[in-house]
Amino acid sequence: MAGRLQPVLAGVVTALVGFASSFTVVLAGLRAVGADPAQAASGLLALCVASGACALWLGLRHRMPLAIAWSTPGAALLVATGPVPGGWPAAVGAFLLAGLLIVAAGLIPALGRAVAAIPTPLASAMLAGVLLPLCTAPVRALVEVPRLAAPVVLVWVLLHRFARRWAVPGALAVAVVAIALTTTGPARLDAAPVIALTTPAWTLPAIVGLALPLFLVTMAAQNVPGTAVLAGYGYRAPLGSALRVTGLATVLGAPAGAHAVNLAAITAALAAGPDAHPDPDRRWIASVTAGIGLALLGLGAGAATALVLLSPPVLVEAVAGLALIAALAGAVTAAVAQPDAREAAVVTLVVTASGVTLLGIGGAFWGLVAGWLMLLLFRRPTAPAPTAPAEAPPERAEEDAAPSLPVRSVR
Repeated sequence: MAGRLQPVLAGVVTALVGFASSFTVVLAGLRAVGADPAQAASGLLALCVASGACALWLGLRHRMPLAIAWSTPGAALLVATGPVPGGWPAAVGAFLLAGLLIVAAGLIPALGRAVAAIPTPLASAMLAGVLLPLCTAPVRALVEVPRLAAPVVLVWVLLHRFARRWAVPGALAVAVVAIALTTTGPARLDAAPVIALTTPAWTLPAIVGLALPLFLVTMAAQNVPGTAVLAGYGYRAPLGSALRVTGLATVLGAPAGAHAVNLAAITAALAAGPDAHPDPDRRWIASVTAGIGLALLGLGAGAATALVLLSPPVLVEAVAGLALIAALAGAVTAAVAQPDAREAAVVTLVVTASGVTLLGIGGAFWGLVAGWLMLLLFRRPTAPAPTAPAEAPPERAEEDAAPSLPVRSVR
């Protein structure tokens, strides 16, 4: 009996940790690009239901622990980008286009390889630049609302030391208590589940400055590392199938406010590791259970949004920033790992983190452009390496093998 319950319990933990550790990032991102409270709650609900449906379908079809999540780095990108020309409808159009690009990457292997061809230092530096502004929020919160922020940060530090996976949920719980003790009025938003549909619109600045960076960040910081996590536990993920399913879910969820659905990375380890079940052939039950749990948690999206509205904005950003510290550390490490590309990576990080907007296009795009120009102009040519005997190509898994981009994610 215990063996049957083990993957179910692992799936429940995966859903709880995945939701609690980053839903504040999602809400902050959706609000930043123009969503009102009801639209933000709708987006969170749509992401939960879409992720759960994908996990259920992929897990049952492939009998693998294919944990699915929303793009937390993508949500951080929304925070960094801010309002786009055309407002919330243009942001929704960018979400839909990013989903179509993910589907295309699943249908056209060459597109996935093109994403993998982006130099790792630049892709990592762009991600670091996107995450950096949010990761400074805990420091600002300690200065602006010290009585609320200090207990949150302290609990995060202690749990990060002794029970790491519960650090962000624990900090969130302390923030909830602090908000409840200091709030005098009721929430203004109905906590009932709500779906607010928006007709997509398309503007060139939103396409170039939001849709393309969202696609790149989701691929480089979620889908590719997600397959790497699975490979570490002995699974050869059907990346093509996963991209098509999650991309289609993004397209369908975009009008309701869903920005991106993708393979999970860190929470994937909770479902794919031996703690889920000693038998690798039984661990898919954990990812399916996690999907069902995440969809059910989505029913509380309205309540979660109401809670966020009650708190000082900087406190919500502080919890989100704490959730992204590990991702920032991994991105910075990968960005500066290659000495000959280090300066180009730093330029990418600085331009991206600056939040500059030029021609209506946000800093993530310009950071990547600036870094690539630095790389082309100043990278020293290297002497050709001695020719090695050709090796037979490795066997391919079903569908597309995952390209290698060692960028860590937060989920």
